[in-house]
Amino acid sequence: MKNTWLLSFILPIVLLISGCATQQGASSEKGFVDLFNGKNLDGWVGNKTAYQAVNGEIVVQPDAGGSGGNLFTEKEYSDFILRFEFQLTPGANNGLGIHAPLEGDAAYQGKELQILDNTAEKYANLKPYQYHGSVYGIIPAKRGFLKPVGEWNQEEVMVKGSKIQITLNGEMIVDGDFLEASKNGTMDGREHPGLQRTSGHIGFLGHGSELKFRNIRIKDLR
Repeated sequence: MKNTWLLSFILPIVLLISGCATQQGASSEKGFVDLFNGKNLDGWVGNKTAYQAVNGEIVVQPDAGGSGGNLFTEKEYSDFILRFEFQLTPGANNGLGIHAPLEGDAAYQGKELQILDNTAEKYANLKPYQYHGSVYGIIPAKRGFLKPVGEWNQEEVMVKGSKIQITLNGEMIVDGDFLEASKNGTMDGREHPGLQRTSGHIGFLGHGSELKFRNIRIKDLR
């Protein structure tokens, strides 16, 4: 009898605590929607040979489809918060395209945010705007916050107008303005017409490397 009474007293409390925890977890992601359903590449366009849905992850396998190529969202986005996780292999090189058209080089016709294993010997002489998280050719990122190769990294990209913030594993590595950073010329000395674009596709830009992505979700701020 005592055990029954005790269980009837404790169980509601446990359920209440559990419910609160669930609600807190949900509130931190309020307004976010999944870009990747974990099963297939519905909602994406581009190279669906090199990019494959495997066990809840987008796996980039360049040998299956040339250099890897690009994989873009079907929808276009303007102001947003994007959250995702990625796992690098040694020397891995990819990119996150934002405000990108489906044709042309997203690094120039849109904007490319570097996804890169900075520790690889072959990248010993990179320019500041080429390290992981940098807005390629425009804004350099703070370095030293990638997890060891093979571990999962968490990244958040927030874009509002011409302003961008990138947070890697809890550390803000970019806090800048596309137009302000380029008003006296770009860091790489190249033309970047995509800096004027205010909307476009989001995509992964393959450069011949194997790596993985998961938990890709977005909050549209428009």
